[in-house]
Amino acid sequence: MPELWFGVVTLMLVLYVVLDGYALGAGAIHLGLARTDAERRTVIEAIGPYWDANEVWLIAGGGSLLVAFPRVMSAALSGFYFAIFFVVWCLLLRAMAIELRSHLRDTLWRGFWDVVFAGSSALLALLFGVAFGNVIRGVPLTADGWFGMTLFTTFRPRDPGGILDYYTLLAGVVSVVALSAHGAAYLAWRTTGVLQERARLTALVGQWALVALWPVATWATYIVNPAMLQAVPGRPFAWLMTLLAAAGLVAALRHGARRRPLAAFIGSSAFIAGMIAATAASLYPVMLRAIPDTSRSILATNGGNTPQGMRIALGWWAAGFPLVIVWFAILFRIHRGKATVAPEG
Repeated sequence: MPELWFGVVTLMLVLYVVLDGYALGAGAIHLGLARTDAERRTVIEAIGPYWDANEVWLIAGGGSLLVAFPRVMSAALSGFYFAIFFVVWCLLLRAMAIELRSHLRDTLWRGFWDVVFAGSSALLALLFGVAFGNVIRGVPLTADGWFGMTLFTTFRPRDPGGILDYYTLLAGVVSVVALSAHGAAYLAWRTTGVLQERARLTALVGQWALVALWPVATWATYIVNPAMLQAVPGRPFAWLMTLLAAAGLVAALRHGARRRPLAAFIGSSAFIAGMIAATAASLYPVMLRAIPDTSRSILATNGGNTPQGMRIALGWWAAGFPLVIVWFAILFRIHRGKATVAPEG
């Protein structure tokens, strides 16, 4: 049962990053990508029907973690308390920017909210990448299973460390680049004309940057957590997901260059899904790695709910998950086609 719920939590994370990731990426790059007010309204129109719906997966992921692995959830929430405030504020500011931007036809007003939208989206992408980097590197868990961390100390990934160091910042940069390229690929699919061409070229630049960053991030991961990569040869699923990520990146580059935007977006989605799933498969059963004493790590086997609690939760998840999938299918069906700018007012 812990193995199954580990897979469920990973699936929730993959769905959130793939689906809300393109909205975050589109927001992060829209200031440079969209040059006129009409183009910026087109970007918002392209993600408008989906951005708040996509955040359902963030809530579902947190709920899945809570019911299946309450010890992991409680330790992570208390340990990352300071960073979570940044995430909440960015989520609020992003929503406010999308909703309030068009309330006035004033250049200063709209320019202000455009900056807020771009900044909060980029910072969210960075923070999520930093959080992922912290999970891979490890946190200073005590014998009781708790930890507290300052924002930064020496910027070295060793005890006593902070939330930010050179490794977690590298993970954050990779996250920003990956989601920006993902968002650009989405906009290339959903827009037309000059904006579509700019988005296509931006996606290609971001994806080539990922080609360069991937080996660097892999080497840095080996330095901070060698056991994770040493476990990969004996885990076929991790290899399979790594191949999926590589194939997705190649497909995104190839189809983007050939002006096949939907296929390029699917390739970008496969890259992100493969990377997250491969990382999770390599980490299992570790959910919160302890540093410097790894024997204190919280595992899927010792940080989970009771078997009965997991079975009950699985029944509710099995009932709710298909409903959400149907809801998203209807949503994408209703809003299919290219994004168009709505009339003012």
